Amino acid sequence: MRSRRVIGRVFWLAFAFTLVTAVDAATPTVKPESVGLSTPRLARVTELMQRNIDAGTFTGSVTLIARNGRIAMLTAQGVMDLESKTPMRTDAVFRIMSMTKPIVAVSILMLAEEGKVRLTDPVGMFIPALQTLNVTVPNTEGFTPPSPAFTASAPQPSRIVPAQRPILIRDLLSHTSGLMSSGASTAYPFVVGSGETLAQALPRLSSIPLDFQPGTHWAYSPQYGFDVLARVVEVASGLPFDRFVEQRIFAPLGMKDTFFYRDGVQARKPTLYQRINGVLQKAADGAFMNGAYFSGGGGLSSTAEDYLRFATMLANDGELDGKQLLSRRSVETMASVFAPDTLPGRNAGEGFGLGVRVVSDPAARNTWLSKGSYGWSGAYNTHFFIDPKEKVVAIFMTQVANLETRGQLRDDFETAVMQAVVGH
Repeated sequence: MRSRRVIGRVFWLAFAFTLVTAVDAATPTVKPESVGLSTPRLARVTELMQRNIDAGTFTGSVTLIARNGRIAMLTAQGVMDLESKTPMRTDAVFRIMSMTKPIVAVSILMLAEEGKVRLTDPVGMFIPALQTLNVTVPNTEGFTPPSPAFTASAPQPSRIVPAQRPILIRDLLSHTSGLMSSGASTAYPFVVGSGETLAQALPRLSSIPLDFQPGTHWAYSPQYGFDVLARVVEVASGLPFDRFVEQRIFAPLGMKDTFFYRDGVQARKPTLYQRINGVLQKAADGAFMNGAYFSGGGGLSSTAEDYLRFATMLANDGELDGKQLLSRRSVETMASVFAPDTLPGRNAGEGFGLGVRVVSDPAARNTWLSKGSYGWSGAYNTHFFIDPKEKVVAIFMTQVANLETRGQLRDDFETAVMQAVVGH
């Protein structure tokens, strides 16, 4: 009897996967087998997301899997809002947070191709206030600060010294700058004011010490490292960052639903939740989303299909539908290892390129992805990867903040996608 239930469940999952893909997909899909993917095995991706929805990890999801540039799976599951129970839709507009960063990296590489930016340029060339900075370092010398007369003073655990060199563009792109990297800098509050722009806010970062000497460690700069890069794009191009990416990336790629701020899309935006004591509660957008601040660290909203077009351009050596946004060598440079897994702060088998993680050793990383695969994730539990060897692009999007298990979900998603690859 139990075996019949198991067989029935597997059959239902495979049927549900086929049904949802056929009914919900806004873009034509192909039969998975035509691109070397297995329909029953892809149902395991659907099952993974449904388990998390049933467990209350998030309310709903959109998953998209393509191979050889053709969509084999586009599935919406769950709901967009717990109160209204509005079904999730495949064209839902998600706050993609740090999946904004690879778009910033492409913007910088475009300007580098034009000779307007070098990877080795000091950031101070574009934002003079950030040319000369200080660094918080361990107090290994036992330095004791001056103390009032007749009082004792103990050595401090850390002290502030001048940076040994300026921050370079490549430091910010590879998270080796130490700028607001969740270290000692967290003791220095930095708030974007109402109506402030990148140009107005970012010079104030000069008063906050770096977390380490540039180039010596890897530590993720969640927001401001790439906000600085967005300002570099503005200075080098002469355009506000939102206009640059619209004119140079979104419009050429046909990414009609990717933007910083837009009215009239609220019905397609899933409610943002956060996990508090294991319960989903509504959360507000970040204070930096003020209508004027174009955060390169996490300000964009997009759909799974739009982001697929961006990722497919990268997978196609910088070209999509006859439009060459980057050269092949620029894409290869972006996905090269600038911060190896031997650098303090990196994980085994995973280096970091320009705005993306890069699989340098699949066995050391314990991953099903091929060597050279790359991608990134967002704080509200979104994720994408490109496997150049297998010609796979995969994306999932949800809307939940502070999810402790998002790293595990990311790994499980990658495994579920890659185990479905059965042909060439």
